Amino acid sequence: MTKAFIFPGQGAQAIGMGQELAAAYPAAKAVFQEVDDALGQDLSGLIWNGDIADLTLTENAQPALMATSMAAMAALNAEGVQITDAAFVAGHSLGEYSALCAAGVISLADTARLLKIRGKAMQAAVPVGVGAMAALLGLDFAAAQAVAEQAAEGEVCQAANDNDPGQVVVSGHKAAVERACVLAKEAGAKRAIILPVSAPFHCALMAPAAEVMEAALAEVDFKAPSVPVVANVAAAAVDAPLLIRNLLVDQVTGSVRWRESVLWMAENGVDEMIEVGAGKALSGMIRRIDRSIGCKAVGKPSDIAAVLG
Repeated sequence: MTKAFIFPGQGAQAIGMGQELAAAYPAAKAVFQEVDDALGQDLSGLIWNGDIADLTLTENAQPALMATSMAAMAALNAEGVQITDAAFVAGHSLGEYSALCAAGVISLADTARLLKIRGKAMQAAVPVGVGAMAALLGLDFAAAQAVAEQAAEGEVCQAANDNDPGQVVVSGHKAAVERACVLAKEAGAKRAIILPVSAPFHCALMAPAAEVMEAALAEVDFKAPSVPVVANVAAAAVDAPLLIRNLLVDQVTGSVRWRESVLWMAENGVDEMIEVGAGKALSGMIRRIDRSIGCKAVGKPSDIAAVLG
């Protein structure tokens, strides 16, 4: 089996995530402690005992999900599973930072600080209520893109996440996204759902956040990855540190090409993907993209036996 480790993005957060891993594996507990120290915040306390509304705030959700993924990776390491056992790593949106951290490109402390900055910058880029995102179910990417272009009417409306063959997320001005929902149904979409997000990610409205991230990323040391990283905006593997840094800037306003990324890995020999961290959303997407790819999710100690098996 040729493996890829994949890392979830925003929306997978849940109170209590990673707590069992931290209790069972000292190395996993140390990850949460290092992230707390890097941020000067009791983030682990929020993750395990806090309010879901606070955890869902973008500036908390992003480092929290990364910490949970890295704790799961530390638990796998403790059982002898190494990142270099994989041919590739990839992550969905903020999950790309988890993938880069796992592959040794960015240190854990730097990754935590970058995601805190990224979360704050994305939230600040657009006033609450001005933007929106919606999932269009039952349309392929080309059809969703056409709907977004038609709905824009001089405002911003873009296909932001190409998640799987029947799920594309559009992002932009609230009125334009609402128009896209109507047009999508007229174009044959099964459903069009406004998402409960606090900002319109991965569209041109995020340009101010891209500027903030360009400056923040320039301050951080990037190393060559131990495993090639499949970048969201390229949908192909990259391993040059400068290119990785530049693509992270592009990712703030660019589309998450997840479906294409999964297909690219499959074309390059991957037949098993291990979702490392909270939830199983990516595993569901992969099954809809290519049913021949095996999927396992590792979010708690009981999941690890399946990977070792």
